[in-house]
Amino acid sequence: MLETPLVKDPDRAEHPGRRRAGGPLRIAFLSYRSDPRVGGQGVYLAQATRALAARGHKVDVLSGPPYPDLAPGVGLVKIPSMDLYAQPHNGHLALRLRHLLSWTDLAEYFGHLSGKFMEPYTFGRRAARYLRAHAADYDVVIDNQSLGYGLLDIKRSGLPVVGVIHHPIRRDLELALEAEPEAKVRWLIRRWYSFLSMQEHVAPRLDRVIVVSKSAGADVASYLKVLPERMTAIPLGVDQTVFRPQPDLRRRDRRILTTASADVPLKGLGILIQAYADLLPAYPDLELVVIGKLKPDGPTGKLINSLGLAERISFISDLSGEEMAEQYARATICVTPSLYEGFGLPAAEAMSCASPVIVTDGGSLPEVVGEAGVVVRRGDPDALATAIAQLLDDPAKRLSLSEASRRRAREVFSWDRAGAAYEAVLEDAVIAAC
Repeated sequence: MLETPLVKDPDRAEHPGRRRAGGPLRIAFLSYRSDPRVGGQGVYLAQATRALAARGHKVDVLSGPPYPDLAPGVGLVKIPSMDLYAQPHNGHLALRLRHLLSWTDLAEYFGHLSGKFMEPYTFGRRAARYLRAHAADYDVVIDNQSLGYGLLDIKRSGLPVVGVIHHPIRRDLELALEAEPEAKVRWLIRRWYSFLSMQEHVAPRLDRVIVVSKSAGADVASYLKVLPERMTAIPLGVDQTVFRPQPDLRRRDRRILTTASADVPLKGLGILIQAYADLLPAYPDLELVVIGKLKPDGPTGKLINSLGLAERISFISDLSGEEMAEQYARATICVTPSLYEGFGLPAAEAMSCASPVIVTDGGSLPEVVGEAGVVVRRGDPDALATAIAQLLDDPAKRLSLSEASRRRAREVFSWDRAGAAYEAVLEDAVIAAC
């Protein structure tokens, strides 16, 4: 288990003096965008709600577009937005007369037009409006890191609100600014992240907060000023019916696999690409496969072209869970080169597939892999290349890590266990609100 000094033990059978809720909880689970094909948040939402529903609770997801794929029995309440990033011309021509009647629509449109990311704010307002009209249908609200002002309106309506915080987004801003030399672009980056002041206001005012690791909890306490006694650390689970060893599939002898949900410095993909370039003279048949989409004019595309690697690196995307699991099962080594992660779900998925993993010391990654993976210094392509070469040259070590990865995944990354821990936190919030 991932232990934490921050909070109560989520494995407890019963808290002293704590009464059980009278029956299944009616849970409103909020997420401002939730499609599992556009990032790990959607994967998390689908699995967390499945785990709570499996424990007998009534779960409705309130989501903005793009909408999630949910398990049978989990309800979906669509909270429409202007969805400007999906519109032609980046949404700049999407304003219509009907939008003039809505402050929320106007804020979303003109904020977006001026370079701000408005979805957490506007989703919070729309979700609060829905829940004011349907408060009697729910016992508790759980928010998947939108942290909008609307959550405080929901609290004032009498519903307890539990926040799930994967990591403080200000860490993303810091890394983006460190990587950008141009003052104008740095100004635009700060403007896009202007929602952070809202999140930093809302987070410490929630009834309870769930964090995904001890490392994330320490950062949430530091950056978001959430009191330690309000936090519970619950490791993410992995669907181990999908992400599992597949001994019938032969692992490639020289294939590195990584994932990159976004072309941002945080993910460290450029560091891995530099390490890969350094390895090619000694391992000319070495493959690098990236689960993610390449933006040809983005920083990664420019780096690949400058190194002459356009024909050597493969990008694949829009994979189902089963297809991703097959990729993990065929890889020689799975690498998470991130500069920072609040958890690091791809590493956990790879371990569930019994893949040897290399991660950096960014954020919670050492906590996730424990003794079952190789940890290198973040942002260091030489250290990463050395670790990859050592594993390529040592099949026995790869086998040992493969076995250790699978053991740790089965012990730690369980959604059954996480669902029970979530239930305890939600029930505590309901009881405290009575």
